[in-house]
Parts: sequence; C-alpha cells; structure tokens
Amino acid sequence: MIFITAKFQVLPEHAEDWPEISRSFTEACRAEEGCLWFDWSRSLDDPHEYVLVEAFRDGDAGGAHVNSDHFKQAQAELPQYLAATPRIVSQEVDQDDWNELGEMKVER
Repeated sequence: MIFITAKFQVLPEHAEDWPEISRSFTEACRAEEGCLWFDWSRSLDDPHEYVLVEAFRDGDAGGAHVNSDHFKQAQAELPQYLAATPRIVSQEVDQDDWNELGEMKVER
C-alpha cells in the first residue's frame, strides 16, 4: 500500500473551519475505490496544524487519486487557507491495513 502522512499549516483565521473547508475533498477521497483511509487529526501542540493520514491500495490507486478531478479542485482551492506548503511523507509499505502495536498489547 501507499502510506502518506501530510502536515497542513492552516492560517489562524481558518483553523477552526478547516474540517468544513476540506470536507468535500475528504469525502471524495474516501469514496475513491483504492482509498483505504483518509483521516484528519489536529495537532495537540499547534492548533493551526492538521495532520492527514491516508493510504491507498497501490501505486495505481495513488495515481488515480492525484489525477482525480476532486484532487485538482483541492489544488486550486485549498492553498488560499494555508500558511505554508504542506509537508509530506509518502512510502510504499508491505501491508494492507493497520497492525497491532505489540509493545502496548491490551489484555482485557
């Protein structure tokens, strides 16, 4: 799978509204056939930073994602709400879902 983490530094005046601003893009990405997950979180250390964790089945699904109409629309619309260019880590990993963190196994 293609595993991606991206950090978005949102302008302070738009930070509270970012979930709504990015909603249509998020929903369209989650509906893509090859999208495994597309999840936003807000930084605990910086209230203007949102972290996106996303995964795609394979390189073809990732290619379809960046070539989709909704991705192109996001490229045109979302930067006006950002303070800086998003930072990204993108890697192909040999798994297709989350694994358990064995070092913190919960036995109930």
